[in-house]
Amino acid sequence: MIRVLVADDQALVRAGVRMLLQAAGDMEVVAEAADGAEAVRLAERHLPDVILMDLRMPRVDGLEAIRRVLAARPGARVVVLTTFAEDGNVYAALRAGAVGFLVKDDDPARMVDAVRRAASGEQLLAPSVLRRVVERFLAAEEQAAASPVPPGLTERELEVLALVGTGLSNAEIAEELHVGVTTVKTHIAAAMEKLGLRNRIQAAVVAHRSGLVDASFRPVHPRRNPSNP
Repeated sequence: MIRVLVADDQALVRAGVRMLLQAAGDMEVVAEAADGAEAVRLAERHLPDVILMDLRMPRVDGLEAIRRVLAARPGARVVVLTTFAEDGNVYAALRAGAVGFLVKDDDPARMVDAVRRAASGEQLLAPSVLRRVVERFLAAEEQAAASPVPPGLTERELEVLALVGTGLSNAEIAEELHVGVTTVKTHIAAAMEKLGLRNRIQAAVVAHRSGLVDASFRPVHPRRNPSNP
């Protein structure tokens, strides 16, 4: 059972999301929060698998709540709920460690699928959206110039990191490399732990900055560092 916390200042939105998710059969809404401060407190109490977080809430807004939740639980899976896909705060939330975002008036089936994917460690951005996010991240960073290929990663971990940077899902990466999905998840988890990354979006940014992915979002075979095994 996937445990979910819903944080939104509108009671009708919370009720609608709760009914939708619990009807899926494999999810349970363990708590609801009307503001960011309450979301942080309930996240610490209930330890949900996935947190659906509205950004525009009173007292403590969603962006600050995300920072506080992830400071306490770096592995928490936070999905942003927003009214507008181009909300500038969405990018700040993704930078803070959110795993993706959902537009509130999107297809209900997409929300159910997104919660499942977030719980399993998948990214929640289509390749076209990931492209915009990565480009914006790199443009905003002072040191966005190319950096060395990350040291300490195995050849396979670098290969998987590059494919994450192209926007492929775990299943698509598994098919590309002719390995199992569980193997892909293991390599991604190992690479992210070694690099101190919170989510696949940050991993994609690293892949691009390191030259593992070119400007056309195609993987590039890494030039090995002597320190890499």
